[in-house]
Amino acid sequence: MVKAIEWVASTNPPQIRLIDQTLLPKEEKYLEITDVVDLVDAIQILAVRGAPALGAAGGYGVALAISQGQREQWDDDRLALEVGRIRDARPTAVNLAWGTDRVLGSLRALTATDEAFSQALSEAHQLAAEDEEANRALASAGADWLLDQLGDRPLRAVTHCNTGALATTAWGTAYGILHELHLRGRLEFVYVDETRPLLQGTRLTSWELSRDGIPHAVEVDGAAASTILRGFADFAVIGADRITRNGDTANKVGSVALALAANYRGIPFVVAAPSSTVDVDTPRGELIEIEERPAEEVLTIGGVSLAAEGAQAFNPAFDVTPHELISAIVTENGVVEPGVEDRPLF
Repeated sequence: MVKAIEWVASTNPPQIRLIDQTLLPKEEKYLEITDVVDLVDAIQILAVRGAPALGAAGGYGVALAISQGQREQWDDDRLALEVGRIRDARPTAVNLAWGTDRVLGSLRALTATDEAFSQALSEAHQLAAEDEEANRALASAGADWLLDQLGDRPLRAVTHCNTGALATTAWGTAYGILHELHLRGRLEFVYVDETRPLLQGTRLTSWELSRDGIPHAVEVDGAAASTILRGFADFAVIGADRITRNGDTANKVGSVALALAANYRGIPFVVAAPSSTVDVDTPRGELIEIEERPAEEVLTIGGVSLAAEGAQAFNPAFDVTPHELISAIVTENGVVEPGVEDRPLF
């Protein structure tokens, strides 16, 4: 199984090793990150992405910043500033701030010392280990729930963006459910949305499915609703970058279209994410800050301009699915069904 992010202690200085997801599937290249500037850049260009992987990046980023601070003799204010840059590198995905804050909370003080470095690294390792354990638990729970709802038979799925090992520390969230069904002999076929404009479905999810031997087809995003309405899929499953207290979920833009189609067709629409993605401080989805990304992602492909000169772009990275459209939210703690009763879920 590919490792999207890991800490390498054997180098001097130590580093965060990331697979550069902007180059997949054509090139499997790893980035060796030793300073805050390069880590923030890797996060913002989506060399590392996916809510759980970003949580690990935030956690390991604290250790990385302390290590750099020791080498460059930062004072406490400079160190806090650099850690804050990591924490705020992407605003919508709650796990990045959560991972950073969790490791910060384990420290007696944020200072560039051996003691702080050791404490930060230990907590970051624990965070990463817990994420893999959570992913495997939620994958099992999600597969159980789907087979209970739909019958113990091979199922056809549609999914959006990438939620596999590339988006986590290991195994995957929504992809983990698909992988679990595959291992049980209960996954017939997967329709993979291309996921414009950065094509995480085409480039990443298809790559992982191919490596795992899972039958699938890549489809344009505009075909997804029709795939569901024509009866080609038994369920839809996606991940989440933030889940609010009432069960609204933010995920890669295009997700809400699947939810609308699934509800119209009457098939399950499932959201899978670790409990760290739940933001109990945000009561509902309309309060989530939606990241808007550069116009070039929409107006160009491979550096070639496709739009008329002077054309503008609207490029939100995420959309929000209301909880009323969600059949089940699966975390390592089990399954909740947001439509059952109108109340805060978390």
